[in-house]
Amino acid sequence: METKYQSWHDITCVSLQVLQAQLESLLQGQEGIRSSCSFTEQALNHGSEAEVLLVKKQISASLDELANQELPLWPEENSQLDFLVETDGLRKSIHNLGALITTSAVAAETVATGEGLRVCIVGQPTSVTITTKDRDGRLCRTGNALLVADLSASDGTVVGEDFSKNRLKSPGSSHAEQCAVKRPASTYSTGKRKENPTEDDLMFRIGTKGRNKGEFTNLQGVAASSVGKVLIADSNNQCVQIFSNDGQFKSRFGARGRSPGQLQRPTGVALHPSGDIIIADYDNRWVSIFSSDGKFKTKIGSGKLMGPKGVSVDRNGHIIVVDNKSCCVFIFQLNGKLVSKFGSRGNSDKQFAGPHFAAVNQNNEIIVTDFHNHSVKVFSPEGEFLLKFGSNGEGNGQFNAPTGVAVDANGNIIVADWGNSRIQVFDSSGSFLSYINTSADPLYGPQGLALTSDGHIVVADSGNHCFKVYRYLQ
Repeated sequence: METKYQSWHDITCVSLQVLQAQLESLLQGQEGIRSSCSFTEQALNHGSEAEVLLVKKQISASLDELANQELPLWPEENSQLDFLVETDGLRKSIHNLGALITTSAVAAETVATGEGLRVCIVGQPTSVTITTKDRDGRLCRTGNALLVADLSASDGTVVGEDFSKNRLKSPGSSHAEQCAVKRPASTYSTGKRKENPTEDDLMFRIGTKGRNKGEFTNLQGVAASSVGKVLIADSNNQCVQIFSNDGQFKSRFGARGRSPGQLQRPTGVALHPSGDIIIADYDNRWVSIFSSDGKFKTKIGSGKLMGPKGVSVDRNGHIIVVDNKSCCVFIFQLNGKLVSKFGSRGNSDKQFAGPHFAAVNQNNEIIVTDFHNHSVKVFSPEGEFLLKFGSNGEGNGQFNAPTGVAVDANGNIIVADWGNSRIQVFDSSGSFLSYINTSADPLYGPQGLALTSDGHIVVADSGNHCFKVYRYLQ
């Protein structure tokens, strides 16, 4: 059957729609296969037996669905193209001189990122990337958005304006190079969110699989000190390794065993204001406390904890322990006295399903990653539920089993997304802000993370047996 079209554009549109739909179907199928395989592999290689059992049903259902799906493997369009001479078409085309174009971008959701937001030198070029979003926070992939930025001096005086009218291309970002004056007073068009933590790049990675100094086997928790040190809980090597902020190995301590002072499976690590090092020992079912030079002092939680995974310290010097097995959070004094506990197994707001790590913000609120509920929950210092954010998925603001968590100076919440192998950034109310650019050296099952004293993100890349440091502009 011969099909006649008005123009080359008509032919292109029809063919592209068919082939694009087919391509998207294939890519979705491919991504589904990769995601399911990655999730299954990570669960088997790095999850505990309890965690594997918890996701068994999900994995089986996913694999059955993949096995039964039918994908369009052959092109559903052909390359047939003939030219039919028509003078009437030429006359009609003269009347079509252009088209009206609009955009769904709104200033309140649009985000600015880039080095130029942190450092600007007068007379020197710098760059800022604008990611336009619609009212629902989705990326704008078409349109002709007019970008206007006020350039202000340190005293807040507006000293100039910059206009950019670039044709927006996927994935909805416009990169403009401009002459710097001063950092804009705000990186958002409105004041409802805090300063933008921009998309950042890998600075360096440290470690390979092994048992020697600077080598790791299934590293888990991460802590950073105010004096420029990074501590790594090297779980399967039964030790804690200490590095400088620039990745230089300093020391390590720990010996395998089930006696006080020994480590069987260290998964969480934190630093107390006193200088003591707090370690969650999952298999020994207690929390060990060491001096700053690695000398054992005492253990707490024995007889109460079932499987401590993450530890943190609040602003009162209390030790926050996330018990992965009992699905609750314990709060201890440094001497081991139990202050309070909250949570139970389940999927309601006040319950957990395999919680992993915790962080404490400026208000002394406790932020917990709820692994199998695919969410992050925030509680008052007394353990009262305040809010939660996240759902199961791969989109912005969604999780596939969140793990590590940290809070920056602006109260923004940084979360390691284990199953999606990425790091996302949210404001204090749980609204998605951005993600850390990890594409240069992809993560594989990230676990704990922390902010270093010089303002960078350090994350335990468990599946790759190393830790990575990313530039993070607050």
